[in-house]
Amino acid sequence: MAKSPTRKPATKAKRARAPKAVSPKPPVAGEMLPSVPTTETDAHPYQALDRIARAIVARQTGGVSPYSILQAWSDWALHLSRAPGRQLELAERSLRNATDVFEYAARLAAGQEADPPFKPKSYDHRFTDEAWSKLPFALTQQSFLATQDWWDHATATMRGLSEPDSKRVAFMVRQYLDLISPSNFPMTNPEIIRETVRQRGHNIIEGAQHLIDDMVQTWTQHSRPPPEGFRIGEDIACTPGKVVYRNDLFELIQYAPMRDEVQAEPVLIVPAWIMKYYILDLSPRNSLIRYLVEQGFTVFAISWCNPTADQASLSLDDYRRRGVMEALDAVSAIVPGQKIHATGYCLGGTILSIAAATMARDGDDRLASISLFAAQVDFSEAGELLLFLDESQVAFLEDMMWAQGYLDRPQMTRTFASIRAEDLIYARAVRRYFLGAEDLPSDLTVWNNDTTRMPARMHSEYLRGLFLENRLTAGRFAVDGRVIALKDIDAPFFVVGTETDHIAPWRSVYKTRLFTQSDLTFVLTSSGHNGGILSEPGHPRRHYRIGTRHEGDTYTDPDTWIDRHEPVDGSWWTEWTAWLIDRSTGLTTPPETGQSGGRYAPLCDAPGRYVLQH
Repeated sequence: MAKSPTRKPATKAKRARAPKAVSPKPPVAGEMLPSVPTTETDAHPYQALDRIARAIVARQTGGVSPYSILQAWSDWALHLSRAPGRQLELAERSLRNATDVFEYAARLAAGQEADPPFKPKSYDHRFTDEAWSKLPFALTQQSFLATQDWWDHATATMRGLSEPDSKRVAFMVRQYLDLISPSNFPMTNPEIIRETVRQRGHNIIEGAQHLIDDMVQTWTQHSRPPPEGFRIGEDIACTPGKVVYRNDLFELIQYAPMRDEVQAEPVLIVPAWIMKYYILDLSPRNSLIRYLVEQGFTVFAISWCNPTADQASLSLDDYRRRGVMEALDAVSAIVPGQKIHATGYCLGGTILSIAAATMARDGDDRLASISLFAAQVDFSEAGELLLFLDESQVAFLEDMMWAQGYLDRPQMTRTFASIRAEDLIYARAVRRYFLGAEDLPSDLTVWNNDTTRMPARMHSEYLRGLFLENRLTAGRFAVDGRVIALKDIDAPFFVVGTETDHIAPWRSVYKTRLFTQSDLTFVLTSSGHNGGILSEPGHPRRHYRIGTRHEGDTYTDPDTWIDRHEPVDGSWWTEWTAWLIDRSTGLTTPPETGQSGGRYAPLCDAPGRYVLQH
C-alpha cells in the first residue's frame, strides 16, 4: 500500500517573506495589474482616451499594432539602404533568378525535359497539381517562387539589424506573397480552370454560396452546429464519466473505470484554456483519455469554462489556485492516500509547471509524476508566435481586451492561421470558394472550430510575464509574493515535443530539461502541435524518439540529443502508459465516482456543461 502523500510543513525560513523593497517592484504575473497606474493617471489624466483610441484601431487590425509594423519596416529599410554589398548581392540574385526562370520556360517551350530551378517549401502544398509543371502555368509558378526566394534573401538578417525586426519583415512579406500567389486566382490556377470547364461553372456558383455563408458566420459569430456523426457527448467527447466538481472556472470530470482493477495512483489532465478539453477525448479510436481508462487508470480531466466579459478579471493565478489546485484537492479527496500523476497539454502544461513548482516550494508532495505535452516553460525560443509580441503589440492587445473584456475567438484564430496562411487560409479558400468543395468534416476540424475566449487580465499577465519577459525560467516569477523555481520539483517528468510544431517548437519544449533536475524522459514525436499528441497505436506513418535524463546527468543540447536517438515506429502512447505504470504502486479496486452526498457528489454526465458554452 502506498504511503499517504503529505504536505510537508514549511520551515520558518520558507515562511519568512522578503522585506519590502524601497523602490516599486515590477508587476508579477499572477498579481493584479491595475488597468491605469495611479501615478500615470495623475500625470496623464486623459490616458483612458488614448486607450479607447488604440482599442478602436486594434479592433480594425485584429490586435496588430501598426506602430510595430512601421518600426520593423523602418529598421529593415534603413539598414538595407546603408548596405551596398547586400544591395549588389540582391541585384545579382534578381538577375540570376529571372534568367533561371526564362531558361526553364524556354526549354519547356522547346519540348525539352527540364528540372524546375525553384521548388515550393516542404509545407507548401499549393502547387501539387501536375499542370503546374507545364506551360503557361509553369512560368507563373516559377516566377512566384523566384520572387519568394529573392525576398527570403532580402529579409535575411543584416549586421546591426534587429533579428526580431528581420523576422517580422520576412513574415509580413510572406503574408503578402501568399495573398498574390497565382494559385489564388481562377485565371492562373489550372486546377480551377479544369474544374470550371468540367462543371460548367457550377463550382463557382457553389463557391459563392460558401463565401456568403462564411461571411455571415464571421459577422454574426454564430456557432455552427457540429455535422452529423460529430456531436459532442455522443460521437466525440463521449468517454463515459461524471462531473464531480464545478466552480465558475472549471468542471472536473471523473471517467468511469473500464477494468475491474486500476492503478492506485489517479491521473489528472490539465488542458489548455485556449481550447476545449476534448482535443484529448475525440472519437473513441483516437481519444487519449479513453486509452488511459482502457489501460487501467483512474482518469480525471479539467474542462475549463469559456469566459465572458463578466470574467475579465480572472488572473493567471486564478487558473493555478482555483483551477489546478482545486482540482488536485478534489482528486485527493476522491482517491485519498494516493499521489497523483499530473498531466498538462500546451498552456495547461505551463500552468501545471507553475503549480508544481509552487507545491515543491511549499512542501506539498502530492504529485507522483508530471507529464507535459507540447508545453513550454521557457519562451525565449517560442517560434513565430513571438513575432506578434513586443511592448507595442501587447499594449494594443491589452487595450482591445480592456474595451471588450476578453480576447475574442476570431482574433486568436487569425493569429494561429496566419503562421501557416498558405495552407490554413488560402489553400482552403481556393478549395471552398473556387472549386466549390465542402470542408470534409472530422473530429479534429469540429474541435478546431469550437474556439474559446481568453479573459483580459489573465491573457495580459500571460503575455507579459511569460512570453514577453520570460520570468518563469529567469527566476522572476512570483506566486504569493515569493519567487518559484522549476528545479525545486523532485517528481519525475515525461515531456513530449512534436517535430513540426509551430506553436510550441520542440526545441523550446526540450528546454524543460535545462531548468529541471529530477529524472526526465523526453519524447520527440512526428507531426505537429495537435497531430503529434493524437498519435494513437495503429496510426499510420507515426514515429517517435525517446531518451531519459537521470538526476545528476549533464545537459545535452537538442541537436546532439536528436542525433543520438533513432526514430522508433509506432505510438508514444504505449511508452507513456508503461512509464506511468512503472511509477505507480500497483493495482487496486476502482475508487467511487465522486463522493456520495459530499462536496464532490456527481453533478451530471460527462462531458458536462462548460464544454458546450459558446
